[in-house]
Amino acid sequence: MAETRIALVTGANRGIGLEIVKQLSRAGLMVVLASRDIEKGRAAAAKLASEGLEPPAVALDVTDEGSIRAAVDEVMRLFGRIDVLVNNAGILKEGFTAEESSVLEVSPDLVVQTSLTNTVGPLRLTQAVVPIMQKGGYGRIVNLSSGAGQLSDMGSGFPAYRMSKAALNALTRVTAAELGPSTIKVNSMCPGWVRTDMGGPNATRTVEKGAETAVWLAMLSDTGPTGGFFRDMQPIPW
Repeated sequence: MAETRIALVTGANRGIGLEIVKQLSRAGLMVVLASRDIEKGRAAAAKLASEGLEPPAVALDVTDEGSIRAAVDEVMRLFGRIDVLVNNAGILKEGFTAEESSVLEVSPDLVVQTSLTNTVGPLRLTQAVVPIMQKGGYGRIVNLSSGAGQLSDMGSGFPAYRMSKAALNALTRVTAAELGPSTIKVNSMCPGWVRTDMGGPNATRTVEKGAETAVWLAMLSDTGPTGGFFRDMQPIPW
């Protein structure tokens, strides 16, 4: 009988993250629901329990190195390993004012704040879990990126968000290249424009569709890709 894989999903108390937890749990993984606000995380986990799923919740603020260390330690205490990491937690603080939408006007402090969550957080988590995955001989890392970070189709507006996601894609490529053809696979994905608190009510995609590719990448076979960027389970340009 195959071992149950252990997954850690960040920013998972709502939206795409919560849907990833739900889909991975239904696929038979033991998924740890990580949330910056532990009470919101527990409430989300309780809601899933009413559907027959039982993900444990842990507190995890991706901007706080101590919080990351404590969360990883807690997962290791509970399960002894981490097989899958989904870096889903992300922020979009920009609006449509000139100060926020123009790269010539955007506050460098906002760029730093956005990058700490969207890029540095995934870096810290990757550094924390890759040694665990190497010891276990298996790993899948999924970085929730965005078409807004595609250099091949880069536009104006939302400069802090765009730069943070382009940097997250670079982290994906660098990590995959360093690990090489190992048993750990590292990929980025774009969920598309999804109806969440971030995406808004006019978005064109459901959370179920938005989570689909992340779930696929989290469960790749040993012959699956690494170092790629995907939407709808198909490669897209960087």
